[in-house]
Amino acid sequence: MAQDPQTRPRSAPVTLLDVAAAAGVSKSTVSRILDERLPRSESATAQRVRQVAAELGYVRDPSAASLRRGKTMTIGVVVPRLTDTVMAMLYEALAHAGQRSGHFTIVATTGDEPDAERTAVEALLQRRVDGVILSTARLGDDFPSQLAARGVPYVLALRTDGHSLASVGDDRLGGYLATRHLLDLGHRRIGLIAGPGYASSARGRMEGYRQAMAEADVDVAPSWVVESTFGIDSGADAARALMSLDPRPTAVFAVNDNTAIGALSAFENLGLSVPKDVSLVGYNDIPIVSRLPIPLTSVRVPFDQIAGAALQLLISGAQGDHDRVRVAPPTLIPRRSTASAPAV
Repeated sequence: MAQDPQTRPRSAPVTLLDVAAAAGVSKSTVSRILDERLPRSESATAQRVRQVAAELGYVRDPSAASLRRGKTMTIGVVVPRLTDTVMAMLYEALAHAGQRSGHFTIVATTGDEPDAERTAVEALLQRRVDGVILSTARLGDDFPSQLAARGVPYVLALRTDGHSLASVGDDRLGGYLATRHLLDLGHRRIGLIAGPGYASSARGRMEGYRQAMAEADVDVAPSWVVESTFGIDSGADAARALMSLDPRPTAVFAVNDNTAIGALSAFENLGLSVPKDVSLVGYNDIPIVSRLPIPLTSVRVPFDQIAGAALQLLISGAQGDHDRVRVAPPTLIPRRSTASAPAV
């Protein structure tokens, strides 16, 4: 016989059975009515069950529901660092997408170090996540293949390794748009702050840069391309290297906004005016760049679209070989950091 809810010890949690007894319905009816994943019923019975549950202080136990379903409805997200606005925006977009599908997301950071990535994923798996979304993939790294061999559900986001399920922006197109914009303004000596070679996103943007330059019949001098990290300090170092050239570039394309912000600080310290002396384009269009003293021209990445596609791939899988990589198109956002090339 079920215990009378009125005589239940105050420390004992209220169960579905308690709610059912107090509402005069079956336990399965209570479970169905209180399941937030199902369409909400406004029948008299449903309203009574919800009222009784509220009066008794019933709190849904997600772990019990997870055991019944064999899933935790929890997704692990691995990012290099949350101090990087791009990664914070991606995680926020994933969290919102997860909420819409009834999933909870938890995040782990790696500092963009391969060993830390492995540790982070193992920690998430120990917490019984249903799968992981990785924004840390490195070209040539076999870690995703190891996850596949273990049967771990995973999807790559923002970066790809060329064979895993992935949701990314069209980085080659974005690099092309940024460079084409500078070419259309009359620039021909265009430097590239290229990012790290292990990241498919940086490599794709560089390919777009080279494609646009080739179409304009501009030979790219090796010294015009400077590899960097995705950090502000690295962007400043790369900008100083470009400005030390003779002749120096009249424009610079930085493959993310952090390196572009670093470049802006370097130009200021060198006494160069943007865009009078040098034009500058960034990438990702993080919120701060439109509010800088010199608003930055940037390539906008649709993070919500990328996040939604990544979660859908993780939950439902690909619909065929053509669907293994979802690609979202970027948009160029011109602002005051770019202008016509200086007269020679």
